[in-house]
Amino acid sequence: MRIALSFLGPALLAVGAGASFVTQSALNAQLRVALNSPVRASFVSYAGGTLAMVIVALAMRESWAYVHDFTRSSWWLWTGGFFGAIYVVISIVLLPRIGAATLFAAIVTGQMIASLAFDQWGLFGLSPRPVDLGRVLGALLLVGGVILIRR
Repeated sequence: MRIALSFLGPALLAVGAGASFVTQSALNAQLRVALNSPVRASFVSYAGGTLAMVIVALAMRESWAYVHDFTRSSWWLWTGGFFGAIYVVISIVLLPRIGAATLFAAIVTGQMIASLAFDQWGLFGLSPRPVDLGRVLGALLLVGGVILIRR
């Protein structure tokens, strides 16, 4: 029972994060129409996210004296925003074309395939977790779900 409860809270948060992706993409797709540009819509989305993070940092009283931290990490650790931008632009462009259900089924499938590789080889400092038959079957079921849901 305790294990189930320790999983339920984080799982519900993850479901909420997934719902926020759909909401963000739907709003950004409409913003793309209003601004007549997926790039401008993405820029506005990131500007809004930046503003939100400034507010969160201020509310949490985060220290702004972190300039020295820049030199203590590898350059490639700073590329996360680049991958986020790819996600936002692709979502803005594809959502009106293929629909929310198909888009997010495909995104989750891509996330699962990449996650299996990251786990298998311990990429980017993750603890290695071998890919087994159950995990491969789960990923294949996601691919099947994309095929079924695309209608």
